[in-house]
Amino acid sequence: MPATDGVIAGPVGYNRLALATYDVSVLGLSCRLIWRCSKRHILAGYDRNVGARHLELGPGTAYFLDNCGFPTPRPLLTLVDLNPTVLQVSASRIARYRPATVRADVLLPLPFDAVSLPAGTFDSVAANFLLHRVPGNWAEKAAVFDNALTALRPGGRLFGSTILSSGVRVTAPARRLMDLCNARGLFHNAEDDLAGLRWQLDTRFTDIRVTVRGCVALFEASKPESGTALSHAG
Repeated sequence: MPATDGVIAGPVGYNRLALATYDVSVLGLSCRLIWRCSKRHILAGYDRNVGARHLELGPGTAYFLDNCGFPTPRPLLTLVDLNPTVLQVSASRIARYRPATVRADVLLPLPFDAVSLPAGTFDSVAANFLLHRVPGNWAEKAAVFDNALTALRPGGRLFGSTILSSGVRVTAPARRLMDLCNARGLFHNAEDDLAGLRWQLDTRFTDIRVTVRGCVALFEASKPESGTALSHAG
């Protein structure tokens, strides 16, 4: 399916060399020392929320899927990313689960005819370290949340994390690295604020929990049960 121009710029940074060092350079060093959010806090979100039928938007190296605790020994996993190298690397790492892979733009409606499970049947959807890499303002990035709503069963869980530019405490080293990543097109979070994230979640989900660690927001929420109406952001 077609991809928006801006989304292509982010994924191309994830070649095999970058992915080979990602767990150490990003999850091990940058998260803890620059963004000030240890990967153990992100992993805890998986352990609390991941379901037996799980959709991963932007799987990266599949570090968290490889290390989290699933509620069943044979979860049904679907990985979605625009970058075929990311899909190959992540699927290989968790090959024991035989994940399905779908190459798609997370800002466009997902092609559920190519997804392993029908829309409305997933127990959980994760968008981890994804939103700060996709272009647009919050209203545009929230297409990721709309895709999650479509995928989830009523009561299913959305969770993830993102690096914010404002509304949180950003240290000088974090600001320098963030500005550099934005200038190179690796990040698109110059306008990403905490209030905007909360607003987009509030207008779509229930049971919302947002925790800030450093300049990273970790979020968890539930798809409303059938018959529960929420206002929707425009």
